[in-house]
Amino acid sequence: MPKKNKISIKDLPDIERPREKLIKYGPDKLTDQELLAIILRSGTKDENVIDLATNILKKFSKDKLPFINYDELNNYPGLGPAKACEIIACFELGKRFLKDKQTRLFMKPSQVWEALKDIRESKKEHFVIFYLDTKNQEITQEIISIGTLNASLVHPREVFEPAVRNLAAQIIVAHNHPSGDYTPSDEDISITQKLVESGKILGIEVIDHVIVTKNDFFSFREKELL
Repeated sequence: MPKKNKISIKDLPDIERPREKLIKYGPDKLTDQELLAIILRSGTKDENVIDLATNILKKFSKDKLPFINYDELNNYPGLGPAKACEIIACFELGKRFLKDKQTRLFMKPSQVWEALKDIRESKKEHFVIFYLDTKNQEITQEIISIGTLNASLVHPREVFEPAVRNLAAQIIVAHNHPSGDYTPSDEDISITQKLVESGKILGIEVIDHVIVTKNDFFSFREKELL
């Protein structure tokens, strides 16, 4: 039986090519095979790079591949020293970057106060958002503004754009009071209400607004202001 002709990556529509797809839609839209194909860069005379990546993932599970040794990869048909080293280097770099990263779980305002130790004594107000998943685990956090808190500096679009981008289910709003007095101002209350209403429209809950100072904190949730 004649061998089936290999379909080259160049023969695929742009939208199906891994690199072009990553550039246009971001890495989270690619399959595991497509991401591995970008690392491999090229296939063999018998299979294109996506087929090669697919077969590698069939041979080595996702749990095993990040920890596989050089000899096993080097001996796999279609890889060789260069591709084996690229795969190992990629996973090793990822392991090093994530080694000290721990997912924080936010259930209490005191945990927010602890997490904001770098800004509690700052002379400027820092407006920070914690983006959380459905289990109250931190996805990421961002400083939205630095300076006197007002409506022009803190707008719902700046607060919720990262929430949508990171698929957050809920957020915790927080900022410091350089004066040392954690009592919320009228502006604090107004901005909080605006963010709560905006969150309802987007389906992203504002579960608390925590004002922190050097020695204490104020929770809108605990004071039933949310």
